[in-house]
Amino acid sequence: MIVLQSRTVDRIALNPIPTMHALRTVPAGYGMRAAWCAALWFAGLAAGAAAEAGHPVAANAIAMQGAPALADGFTALPYVNPDAPKAGRIVEGVLGTFDSLNPLIVLGLPVQPIRGYVVESLMARSYDEPFTLYGLLARTVETDDARSYVTFTLDPAAHFSDGVPVTAADIVFSWQLLRDHGRPNHRTYYAKVAKAEMLDARTVRFDLSGSDDRELPLILGLMPVLPKHALDAATFENTTLAKPIGSGPYIVAGVDTGKSVSFKRDPNYWGRALAINRGLWNFDEVRFDFYRDENAYFEAFKAGLYDVRSETDPTRWQTSYDFPAVRDGRVVKETFPTGLPKFASDFVFNTRRPMFSDVRTRQAIALLFDFEWINRNFFYGLYRRSASFFDDSELSAYHRPADARERALLAPFPDAVRADVLDGSWSPPVSDGSGRDRDTLRQALALLEAAGYELKGTTLRERASGRPLAFEIMVTSRDDERLALSFASALARAGISVQVRLVDAVQYEQRRSSFEFDMIEYRWEQSLSPGNEQSVYWGSAAADQQGSRNYMGVKNAAIDAMIAALLRARERPDFVAAVRALDRVLISGCYVVPLFYLPAQWVARWNFIGHPAASSLSGYLPETWWRQPGKTTKTLQ
Repeated sequence: MIVLQSRTVDRIALNPIPTMHALRTVPAGYGMRAAWCAALWFAGLAAGAAAEAGHPVAANAIAMQGAPALADGFTALPYVNPDAPKAGRIVEGVLGTFDSLNPLIVLGLPVQPIRGYVVESLMARSYDEPFTLYGLLARTVETDDARSYVTFTLDPAAHFSDGVPVTAADIVFSWQLLRDHGRPNHRTYYAKVAKAEMLDARTVRFDLSGSDDRELPLILGLMPVLPKHALDAATFENTTLAKPIGSGPYIVAGVDTGKSVSFKRDPNYWGRALAINRGLWNFDEVRFDFYRDENAYFEAFKAGLYDVRSETDPTRWQTSYDFPAVRDGRVVKETFPTGLPKFASDFVFNTRRPMFSDVRTRQAIALLFDFEWINRNFFYGLYRRSASFFDDSELSAYHRPADARERALLAPFPDAVRADVLDGSWSPPVSDGSGRDRDTLRQALALLEAAGYELKGTTLRERASGRPLAFEIMVTSRDDERLALSFASALARAGISVQVRLVDAVQYEQRRSSFEFDMIEYRWEQSLSPGNEQSVYWGSAAADQQGSRNYMGVKNAAIDAMIAALLRARERPDFVAAVRALDRVLISGCYVVPLFYLPAQWVARWNFIGHPAASSLSGYLPETWWRQPGKTTKTLQ
């Protein structure tokens, strides 16, 4: 199945025919208009015939499955205000700190918005589709049905913020640099490319033969494009506060190390007139202020020190937004629905640790998390219990019996999935909500006994060695500490000793990246088109790769096989089956203590910040927002 949609005008741009911009410099006349129309007509016939014949066609969009949703000549994305005013400043708050302006390497705590605001990719994602890309730096993309290669042709107008044109050499340089020196996900993805070839100054062809990865052309489309003339490969992996050069809509204007970063609109941004950018990047200045303490972070919003806040704490959302600016309408509380798998939090077992090597021990510990009591007493009952790695979406295996496609994928791994997970009857434990449920405690102790532990007095000890079952939960905020302490108290009833360690953001990131922890709280954010990143999350090769997100340390042949199956799927039903099968293996392995997720996105904003009437499938997007004309002050009370 050909997944590219023919883009006639973009195809013509590759041929020696005058562009529309060039024609506007010629005196209008019937002959020229007739010639132009004839050229369009014949080129359209040629492109259409090529597509019908199954030949690759250069296009300005590509979808993972099916065809792109937006037709030729679209003028704006459906979730933007194409006429949004472009002016003013927005201040956003960030919980944490930073010591680097390079988000593409393992070392350091980087400023993530560099990617997008300053550094662009070849193509841009539509957030209203599972996984579809439209041209950005690349005017066209071309691949075959087997996706054995992909070719990108750059927009001739594209240039970096210092005025140097973006060329094919920059694309190849970026690919090599990130393959050899980038984050683990980039190294994994880009190492699958057999060869990169510059066909001319604006065109690069990547040979993907042997990769068996239908997502790879899209992954390469999202590759950050870096300036060859401004970077040194020998020092790229070092943290830096040097202002990066990119081709994006903003430049870094100011840096106060660890405290704030300011971006200012690049007045010479090459891509401001592109349809993919219309209604985006509406502020003249964007500043990110960093806060290390959760309470200070919230109080700063109340004081008007930053303008938009995403809230994830149900208690705070329920009880703390009763201040004057909310009551008189200067601060607006809103809920945004999202069609994505919900971003669920989990307590993650580091199975590299000997005490977590037995699945029965992990199951027992998970049993002792009393969601019902915590949700009622801490969170006003506003959370939902997580039960899947793709919660609340068609990709979730939860309460769905495996179909024939899934069973065929799992057949070579008969012990990989529990029977109750396979038939869809499994559920997370439900307590009586008392905080002292005796039934779940008895079940947990039975599992621990089977795993080789026995309760001696008030301490659970390994029968063979006499060592107590003890571990540490590492957290980085007071809210996380409160939750971990509650869990530790529940585990103490089974004789398990747990220490909760609160560390600063820098130490937390260093220890997490190097897997120096027993248990942490984490959430893997999923899309409706999971792909190569799944290898970084739970692939066997990533388990020993520092900086990967396989925090659980899982090495499982069935998981690797399900990831391979979803990457090679051509049709959506096969893809969904592979993801659900992956979900079943992960659930069966009990690599996490499932916690909870919010049913929607909660956002508070000062009312001089406006946003489109419609939000995307992915929820709200700050890059689509704008400053309301005539509303210039918070008028604090």
